[in-house]
Amino acid sequence: MRDLLLIFAISLGAALAIGLAGALLLRVLRRSSIAVHLSVLLTTTVVAVVVGVMAVAEAMFLSPHDLEVVLITVAAAAVVSLVVGGHFGRRLALAAVWSDQARERERQLEKGRRDLVAWVSHDLRTPLAGLRAMAEALEDRVVHDPDTVEEYHRRIRLETDRMTRLVDDLFELSRINAGALRLSLTAVPLGEVVSDALASTIPLAAARRIKLVASESGWPTVAGSEPELARVVANLLLNAVRYTPEDGTVRIEAGRERDHAWLSVADTCGGIPPADLPRLFDVAFRGEPARTPGPGNGNGDASGGLGLAIVHGLVEAHGGRVEVRNTAEGCQFVVRLTAA
Repeated sequence: MRDLLLIFAISLGAALAIGLAGALLLRVLRRSSIAVHLSVLLTTTVVAVVVGVMAVAEAMFLSPHDLEVVLITVAAAAVVSLVVGGHFGRRLALAAVWSDQARERERQLEKGRRDLVAWVSHDLRTPLAGLRAMAEALEDRVVHDPDTVEEYHRRIRLETDRMTRLVDDLFELSRINAGALRLSLTAVPLGEVVSDALASTIPLAAARRIKLVASESGWPTVAGSEPELARVVANLLLNAVRYTPEDGTVRIEAGRERDHAWLSVADTCGGIPPADLPRLFDVAFRGEPARTPGPGNGNGDASGGLGLAIVHGLVEAHGGRVEVRNTAEGCQFVVRLTAA
């Protein structure tokens, strides 16, 4: 019994020494990744066992041959333990990192949903209040002269159109996020799509004295769905016109690089804060107040901060990508698609 207690004390002392060294190393590496922590923990455990066995073997005065056999056996077990533990430790670390990223992504999505509800509630409540006030004024015959009645009818139609566009944007975004968007790909000439988008944007640009400049030639043909691509171009042009100061310029051009085509929409908005660039395509993101459209900035066409999010979703559905960067005078959106 005394010998067993002595063996236990020797192996415990050796294991404690290694364990304390491992704990100190973990404290030094506390800012490292979970994979490093698992590797140090596994190595500490295996080394503690090996040192404990070696200490007991030395205390028992084993013959050189027997000691060599014990060491070989322990070394083989240590190698297997380290390999198996390292493999599954890395898998566990990757799973933990993925789980953490998934939780962070879920928190971001939940925040995006809350922001979207807040923005849409605001954008719907304001026109609804105006519609109700004008409808009550007409119903109670508060206004009588034909000009005022006609103006009320015009404003009711405009506010109704605005809410219709907002609902359409919400429906389009829900289709994108739900994966219910089905594209019918054909060869689409970008020149025709841009021409139609320019025709619908010219009135807003003219009202704000903004010059629209488009290349006369060099428009490539892309593989895509024409209605969705038309919405992409229209949203980019409207976004550029809204944020460009009066007497500014919006330039749209395109080209082809090998098997890919690109479309560029550049404006003279003065640039976007670098901190906002990664979030520009987030749902309901409008940036700082200086970049939020106001009453004199085309707010009647506001889309609740959904326009660029829809652009991002539609471009990705085509297997392309959309980027934004600041230029000397403003910012530039570049869409890259597969060329037909």
